[in-house]
Amino acid sequence: MARNGRLPDAILPRDGGQRPPFRDANEASHALKRDRRSIHFSEQSYTVHPPTEWKSGCLKSRRPSHPQVRQPMSRDHKPLVTVAGASSKQGRSVAGTLLESGRYRVRALTRDVGSAVAGELNHRGAELVSLPLEAGHKRSLVEAFEGSQAAFLMTPPTPPGDSREFDLGCELADAAVEAGVEHIVFSGLENVEEITKGAKFAPHFTDKARVEDHIRSLPVRSSFIYLAFFYTNLFEYYVPRMDGDALVFPIYLPEDFRAPFVDPTSATGPALLEILDHPMEYAGKSLPVIGEMISPREMVETFTRVTGKKAKYASAYRRPELLQHFPQFGSNELLVDELLGMAEYAVEYGYYRSGRDLLWSRRINPGSVTWEQFLRLTGWQGEARSFGV
Repeated sequence: MARNGRLPDAILPRDGGQRPPFRDANEASHALKRDRRSIHFSEQSYTVHPPTEWKSGCLKSRRPSHPQVRQPMSRDHKPLVTVAGASSKQGRSVAGTLLESGRYRVRALTRDVGSAVAGELNHRGAELVSLPLEAGHKRSLVEAFEGSQAAFLMTPPTPPGDSREFDLGCELADAAVEAGVEHIVFSGLENVEEITKGAKFAPHFTDKARVEDHIRSLPVRSSFIYLAFFYTNLFEYYVPRMDGDALVFPIYLPEDFRAPFVDPTSATGPALLEILDHPMEYAGKSLPVIGEMISPREMVETFTRVTGKKAKYASAYRRPELLQHFPQFGSNELLVDELLGMAEYAVEYGYYRSGRDLLWSRRINPGSVTWEQFLRLTGWQGEARSFGV
């Protein structure tokens, strides 16, 4: 039995049941490699539909270019799923997996419909809507959600002190309900403030939990996924640096603490597909999505084994260590407090609340990418790399 939100070392796939989107790790690897490539394509024919707005209880056409909708000419009657933040790491995974399944239509909400990622989704059959993932666009969101049977909602983290993550999450959910969406799946996290009784400061977690509470109060079926720490954090935010002949990995967790990690670009989609294929089974559920449990020591050793490069761990778990390795964080004291609070929460209380089904994501997706597989798939050598759009 898992305790304090920590996953048992051995995770076995389930026998029988729904076949996962990836048959094995090799198939997952091919899919992830495909997503890593830069995409160039000749844009297919599409139609542009002007958005609409409510006036006196009726829909009235208007011509401004925001939001702009592109959709393939051929359509069918498969359930329509609208994906908020479709160009994000999680959103790309969701949209791509649903399209690949052949069982769902996808409407992709993204700020830039001209990006390579958006273009690939459109090429594969997704309908594109130009809409930023920011609070203050509720009317456009309602229009974008109309006709959807389900919606995947997520809120990008914003710096503490100037965060509107809770406002955005509530606005997304309210718009989806107003548009008649039947099932909302929200990417959330645990309520750190509640679990620690205010001892740890991690508003990025707590704001998502508050959004979940709001969604649960609405007249709509809802499910929730909680992704583990991202492998990509070390590529984007906690980037290693050379010290003599070795790469130094400043990591925000103690060297031998085993924490849950995941690849959001390949794990989010299979979780959504499973939920949407079995909506009643997962109604009201909060479900962890985990690639593997691994310690910083194991991550560094694996990196050396895969790349052949000499590497060593350095602690960024305490404030002086964090600021020594990443002095740029010091310009936002609240950000430093949050980074430290998040890590301390995971170590002292467990990343997941006690009682969560920590084996679920590996049962429904046995091909979940491990840290070693992620290194091999990406070919990462320790350089800074962005997974944004």
